[in-house]
Amino acid sequence: MSDGEVEAAPEVEAPAPSEPMDLMSALQMVLKKALAHNQLARGLHEGCKAIERGDCQLVILAKDCNQNDYKKLVEALAREHNVDIVEVPKNTQLGEWCGLCKIDAEGNPRKVVKCSMAVVKDYGEDSEGLNILMEHLKANK
Repeated sequence: MSDGEVEAAPEVEAPAPSEPMDLMSALQMVLKKALAHNQLARGLHEGCKAIERGDCQLVILAKDCNQNDYKKLVEALAREHNVDIVEVPKNTQLGEWCGLCKIDAEGNPRKVVKCSMAVVKDYGEDSEGLNILMEHLKANK
C-alpha cells in the first residue's frame, strides 16, 4: 500500500428493526434468563415455598390447569403476598419454557413435562423482554 491509499472499512450491516415483542415471547425470554440464573421455582411445592418466604417476584400460572383447588391456592397466596400473576394458555408451553423438556439435535423440544405453575424469584439481568413484561404488569394494576 502506498501512503495515499486508505483502507476501506468493512461494511457493517445495520441491525434490522425487529418487530415488537408480544407478551408471551417476552415472558419466555424472562423465564429463560431466570432459569439460567437459577432463580426459577417450578411446581406447586417449590412455588408455594418461594411465595411464603417472600422470595417471589412473579407467578406464572397455566390456564388449562385441571385442578381448580391448585389454581385457587396459588392465586390466594399471590394476592396475600402482593405478587403479580401472569397466565399462559397451556401447561405444556410453560413446561417447555421452564426447561422441563429434552431438546433434540434439530433444536425441537421432546418429552415436554407439563408445568402448571412457575415462580420467578429473581429476573437475572435486564432485557427487552423484562421491560415489556414490566410495562404489561403496570398497565394491568
